[in-house]
Amino acid sequence: MIDALTVRNLSYDYAGLPVLADVSFSTAQGEFFIIIGPNGSGKTTLMKIMAGVLRCPDHGPLIFGKALNRYGRKELARCLAFVPQSIPADFPFTVREVTLMGRSPHQGILGLERDRDMEIVEQAMDFTEMRHLADRRIDQLSGGERQRVFIARAICQEPKIMLLDEPTASLDLSHQARLMDLLDRLKRERGVTVVMVSHDLNLAAMYADRLLLLEAGKVVCIGPPDQVLTFGTLEPVYGCTLLVDVSPLGNFPRITLVPERFKALDSGEVSE
Repeated sequence: MIDALTVRNLSYDYAGLPVLADVSFSTAQGEFFIIIGPNGSGKTTLMKIMAGVLRCPDHGPLIFGKALNRYGRKELARCLAFVPQSIPADFPFTVREVTLMGRSPHQGILGLERDRDMEIVEQAMDFTEMRHLADRRIDQLSGGERQRVFIARAICQEPKIMLLDEPTASLDLSHQARLMDLLDRLKRERGVTVVMVSHDLNLAAMYADRLLLLEAGKVVCIGPPDQVLTFGTLEPVYGCTLLVDVSPLGNFPRITLVPERFKALDSGEVSE
């Protein structure tokens, strides 16, 4: 079976400043693949290159074995959907209208929606639990609700691959859990390959089939959570003291940051 997404020997720089260096990996169809790493490690740049937002003339990504730059615009949008980190709040459109925008790659030259398009829109709003807000304007929604609307729009593209750049950033705990469960359902029920960037190592441990750890634009390691999220791997990359043990929820790692004040408490240096 051809891999859903393949990156081979990818390097990229901004005005001569290296951002990515010889990055290689692939994702299987129907895999939940999460990219992690500290700030400045090149995660968002990598995501934009995979989405076609940034063009990489040499060694660009392969989508189901075909070079990304060989896809037409609509053809690529039917295969791959991208949800960026910054979700605009000033769209003068309703939830239903924004969701319907995801059908444009499947519409004819006049861009007229058919009954089938509206049926898929309703299904996407149901799937993301947004139907009750269908007539609400985007600028009247919370950050978590807007995030789900743009995921509904991406679902309407009927993509085989969904790319998301830090989709849980700025969301409260409840919305984080609901969003990750939603992406997991897309993987399990629809066979969508989910590739996302995350700063939350514990969410990554709970949901990812495999992880890619980046540091300074280079691949540190790739593998299942229990192989990547280890004390010996994480502490040098993040440059802080961490406790890594097994989560009480299952056989996957749990990562706890150990601030200086707790290291001092442990050594008996702090007094009341």
